[in-house]
Amino acid sequence: MLSAEMIDKLNAQINLEFFSANLYLQMSSWCQAQSLNGCAGFMRLHAEEERGHMMRLFDYVNSTGGEAILGGIEAPQSSYKDISEVFKATYKHEQLVTTKINELVGLAFSTQDFATFNFLQWYVEEQREEEDLFRSILERLKLIGLKAQGLYHFDKEMEALAAQHMAAASEA
Repeated sequence: MLSAEMIDKLNAQINLEFFSANLYLQMSSWCQAQSLNGCAGFMRLHAEEERGHMMRLFDYVNSTGGEAILGGIEAPQSSYKDISEVFKATYKHEQLVTTKINELVGLAFSTQDFATFNFLQWYVEEQREEEDLFRSILERLKLIGLKAQGLYHFDKEMEALAAQHMAAASEA
């Protein structure tokens, strides 16, 4: 059985993942409104991935004798200056999520909750991959640029990246 403190912290993470899903879905809508359909598809896919992260935590809390509690979440930002701002905000948000996951891992380890510690290892690796992904997207965007042809090329690359992620997910 999980401690009350661990349940509270896991519930906070569930709600952060829920916010992440909404944030990325809102970003997808912004991208689509800008005719950046490749970016929109990529962000929508990421919104679904974050929802999956939330459900994985939700199920874990409930399967270990706790009760997952969904709280109110704030509306995400809905307007951006340009696509660069979208991906900078995404990278910054993923860094926040990493910090929160690391805090959970630290709590699990310090309280000798090794089942939760082991469960959270998947999230540790996932966050490493997420930060690497969004850092590389920002680097790619910097190389390509925001001018019309570069932006078009970047959008097509994001569309291809979304297709790669979908193909990898269907193989798993």
